[in-house]
Amino acid sequence: MKVNAIETDSKGVLYIVSTPIGNLEDITRRSVELLKEVDLIAAEDTRRTRILLNHYDISTRLSSFHSYNQEKKGGRFIETLNEGKDLALVSDAGTPGISDPLYHLVQLALAEEIIVQALPGPSAVLAALTVSGLPMDRFVFEGFLPLKKKRQTRIKELAEEKRTIVIYESPHRIQKTLRELHEVLGNRKAAVARELTKMYEEVIRGTLQDLAATAEKKKWKGEITLVIAGSSFKES
Repeated sequence: MKVNAIETDSKGVLYIVSTPIGNLEDITRRSVELLKEVDLIAAEDTRRTRILLNHYDISTRLSSFHSYNQEKKGGRFIETLNEGKDLALVSDAGTPGISDPLYHLVQLALAEEIIVQALPGPSAVLAALTVSGLPMDRFVFEGFLPLKKKRQTRIKELAEEKRTIVIYESPHRIQKTLRELHEVLGNRKAAVARELTKMYEEVIRGTLQDLAATAEKKKWKGEITLVIAGSSFKES
């Protein structure tokens, strides 16, 4: 009998499992045990997930599921669940469905009246927010800003946002993004969190002007989360 899995009469259960954003030790014991017990793990990037599974001696069968094959694979996974087999859904890192298309499978499962259960854990959004030094009582997550079309429109909309703003950004675009945010939002307080929970973790705090200047002199690497004060923020 599976220790962690939900017992159902016929259909399997879709588990949404959060995985480490860097440090492999940042996963719950419950999640490790469940990944060992389910019949199949659907992963955004099987190569990255395999590193985690090998670390914990997890031999469960692994199958890819990402934006390029979600239409094809989604139906197959639903068939698997309808056959009474349990499936765990994981992303590259953190909580599935945050800036990735994995919610598509959840929608399909709910349409089939399949039980969906979350196993909470790491999230770069919350990790960056908690170390930013900015208000956490109200915040908005914007994911990645548009690359071209509607980019300026989105940034102008953020200028009116009163809540703390959290954005994901890539190393090769962070310089441009900080410049654009400073130009439109003004000299707000902000923090750049890079490689959270990893060996070279770094959090740089200051104004958007300061951060933009720092970015021009720095060679950026790794995953970046940017936290920006809302328009209503006043230092105490």
